[in-house]
Amino acid sequence: MAEILFLVHRAPWPPDRGDRIRSWHMFEALAKLAPVHVAALADTAEDAAVAEAKLAPLCKSLCIEVRGVSRPVALASAVLRGEPVSNRLFRSAALAEHVGALLAIGKVSHIVAFSGQMAQYLPAGFAGPVIMDFVDVDSAKFATYAEQDKRQPLHWVHAREARRLGAFEAEVARAVDASLFVSEAEAALFRARSGLGADTVHAVGNGIDTGHFDPALPFDRVGEGDGPLAVFTGQMDYRPNIDAVRWFASDILPRIRQHHAQARFAIVGRAPAEEVRALETLPGVIVTGEVPDVRPWLAAADAVVAPLLLARGVQNKLLEAMAMARPVVASAAAATGIDAAPGEHLLVADGAGAMADAVVRLFDDPAAAAAMGRAARAQMIARYGWDAQLAPLARLLGFAA
Repeated sequence: MAEILFLVHRAPWPPDRGDRIRSWHMFEALAKLAPVHVAALADTAEDAAVAEAKLAPLCKSLCIEVRGVSRPVALASAVLRGEPVSNRLFRSAALAEHVGALLAIGKVSHIVAFSGQMAQYLPAGFAGPVIMDFVDVDSAKFATYAEQDKRQPLHWVHAREARRLGAFEAEVARAVDASLFVSEAEAALFRARSGLGADTVHAVGNGIDTGHFDPALPFDRVGEGDGPLAVFTGQMDYRPNIDAVRWFASDILPRIRQHHAQARFAIVGRAPAEEVRALETLPGVIVTGEVPDVRPWLAAADAVVAPLLLARGVQNKLLEAMAMARPVVASAAAATGIDAAPGEHLLVADGAGAMADAVVRLFDDPAAAAAMGRAARAQMIARYGWDAQLAPLARLLGFAA
C-alpha cells in the first residue's frame, strides 16, 4: 500500500500566509491519494502546537521541529561549509533523524518536498517517485536583492546566496522525478537557468477557495472612515511587502490624495516591521498588524493594491482580493502568472504616477470598479479551484490511471 512522505519547511497549518496556503491544499490533495507522513519545521513552539493539534488526526505520522538557528549563525555556518544560507536556516538534526528512521521502516513509497530548503532531507537512492515543489525560483529573488543592494553591505551576501542556491536548485532538480513551480513564468525561468526541459519541470499553480473568499458572506465592519480605502495585505516583515507599502504610502498615496483628499491606505498583515509601523505617521495610513481574518478588510476596500517591485510566482493576495470581487491595481511584477486580463479583471500599472492614476480611476467610478470586481470573481471561480490546480500531482506521482 502506498504511503507518502510530505516534507514541509513550515508546518501547513493554519493556511494564513502564502506558503502555508499552498502547502495546506497540497497536503489535502496528497491525503486523497494515500496516507501521508508529515515531517515539517515551525518558526515557533506556538506555531508547532497549533499545527500539531490540526494535523495529528489527519496524518499517518507527524513530526514538527522548531527552527532555532539565527540568521547571523546560519550565515557564518553556511560560509564555512560553502552552502546556501537558506539551507542552514532550515536545518534540523532532529528532523533529519526522524526522516531517516521513517524511511528505514520501508513503507514510504512516494516523497513530496515543499520549498527548496527541504531538499536537504531527501534521501539518496530512494526507489519511488520524488517530487520537489520549489514554488518559486528563490535564487532569482536573491539575485534581484543583490542588484538592488549594490552599494549596501548585504550585497555580497545576496549575490553569494543567488549563486549557491541556484547551483543547489539545479542539482536537486536533476536528481528528482519532477520539479514544480507556481506559474509557467517561474517554470520557464528555471528551465532556462538549469537547462532542464518541460518533461521534468512543470507549472502547478495556486488556487483559491471561492467559498471562503465570498463577498456575499457576512463580515464585521472594519476600516470605516470618510475617504475611499485602498488595502494591501501580506506578511509585513517580508522585504518585498515592506518595500511595496513604503513606496505606496510615501510616493503614491500623496498623489491619490490630490484628487481624493481623504483617501486612506490600510496595511493589513502580521508582524509589521519597524519601518512599516513608522508609516502610521503619514496622513491617511493605517497599519493594522495581525488580524484574525483578512476578509473584512478586503470587503471594506474600495481598491486592493499590490505595488510590488519584486514578486515571484503567483500572489495569493491578488487571488484572495479578486475572489472577494474587489477591484485590484497591481504592478506588472505582482500580476505576472495570474490568468486575468488587464483592464477587464484587474488594472496593471507601473510607476507611482500610473498606479495613482489607476487607483483614482476606481475611486472616481465605483460602478465600473464594482463591475471589474465581479468579473474578477467570475474568473477566479472559472480558473482557480484548488482541485483543478493540483490535479497534476496524481499523475506526476504515478497514481493516475
